[in-house]
Amino acid sequence: MALPPIGLRHRESVTVDASLTVPKVSPAFPHFHDMPPVFATAFMVGFVEETCVAALEPHLEPGQRTVGTRVDLSHEAATPIGMTVTVDIELVEVDGKRLRFKVEARDDKDVIGRGHHERFIIDEAKFMARLETKTRS
Repeated sequence: MALPPIGLRHRESVTVDASLTVPKVSPAFPHFHDMPPVFATAFMVGFVEETCVAALEPHLEPGQRTVGTRVDLSHEAATPIGMTVTVDIELVEVDGKRLRFKVEARDDKDVIGRGHHERFIIDEAKFMARLETKTRS
């Protein structure tokens, strides 16, 4: 198994629209409905994960995927609809199949979040088999 190189960097950007704001996180969370229409922390975390997945894709073997296992991010500033959010990630540690990324998120004006995110390389078929076993038990 070839591992991604320490120092791997990647950047992704997204323009915040209404679908990425706190009130739109999920109808399962009715208390979010009345919250301000700013970029949601939940979507920032998802965007960090998306950026890491995109960075890792060319470095994984067929049948391998990564799953998020730890998130330690601040959310320091609100981002209104219309601004662009850019996430920069850097792979700073590889420990077996565990991958640790340094993360910074910015909008057009401020750093809006920073911290670390960890992912684990999995064999997708084995992972899905374990999920199936868990579902049946």
